Amino acid sequence: MSRQINDTILKAFKGEETDYTPVWYMRQAGRSQKEYRELKEKYSLFEITHQPELCAYVTRLPVEHYGVDAAILYKDIMSPLPAIGVDVEIKSGIGPVIDKPIRRLQDVENLGSIDPESDVPYVLETIRLLAEEQLDVPLIGFSGAPFTLASYLIEGGPSKNYHKTKAMMYSDQKTWFALMDKLADMTITYAKSQVKAGARAIQIFDSWVGALNVADYRYFIKPIMNRIFTELKETGVPLILFGVGARHLVLEWNDLPVDVVGLDWRMSITEARGMGITKPLQGNLDPAILLSDWNIIEERTKAILDEGKEHPSHVFNLGHGVTPEIKPATLKKLTELIHSYSK
Repeated sequence: MSRQINDTILKAFKGEETDYTPVWYMRQAGRSQKEYRELKEKYSLFEITHQPELCAYVTRLPVEHYGVDAAILYKDIMSPLPAIGVDVEIKSGIGPVIDKPIRRLQDVENLGSIDPESDVPYVLETIRLLAEEQLDVPLIGFSGAPFTLASYLIEGGPSKNYHKTKAMMYSDQKTWFALMDKLADMTITYAKSQVKAGARAIQIFDSWVGALNVADYRYFIKPIMNRIFTELKETGVPLILFGVGARHLVLEWNDLPVDVVGLDWRMSITEARGMGITKPLQGNLDPAILLSDWNIIEERTKAILDEGKEHPSHVFNLGHGVTPEIKPATLKKLTELIHSYSK
């Protein structure tokens, strides 16, 4: 039987009026929680995500501990890649490492397509468990965007400059656009399957696309993002786009068929509105502030909430993910402050 869901955050995502500013935190599942760290001593990330009961437990922990208005599925943007034939390993202290990077058109053509029910049934089962039995807030599903996924596939792992990625983009457009199409197909199919299983919103993480200038974004990326969001619109759930260091791209995002524009901490809500961003905004406290004294945290949080109140529809979040050093007690106190101050 379906549980009574607090849908405040869905209203905010859709631009409707809410009684208070809703909040969730990127990477709220895991990272700094004691229970999660104990689990990680026994299991890898992929091992946790392959066990629906365990993965659901990690996903709902922050909802129970912090009182946030949404859960975000515990998994990684790399999670669907093995299904299309990519050998990826999450290495501690490094991040995702790809054994055989994409170098030529043949490498792209060798990639398969994803059938979520048979390739990632454990992800869908986790969503069903949470949505049907365990959560009283909406579950947000997610996927990586083609540029960000491609940066790992081409570089072979995390990169500071994305030189190999850009080199392919500029010098081998046939391979580049073939890879974009392949990853877009995967993203659309994967995200749709999450919604079908019970996710009530989808966030697309284009974490590293800020490495591109506006002209290159418009030519090499925007058409593929337009296709992804146009097809995902059919699901009827709110669609969020987020990237890091991408303030120069937010006007491009505002044009896309997304519902919510996610801001990192480099741009204020007032600045975004002043530039002409008309959509609901999500963000955007610098996670590093949560390592400072409470009076500073409170002051910065209230300033963001005040800016959000001046404009329609704001969902509070961090400007990037929770870091392992942030204390769970701080996130709990922060959530209480956001709710009480914004009421």
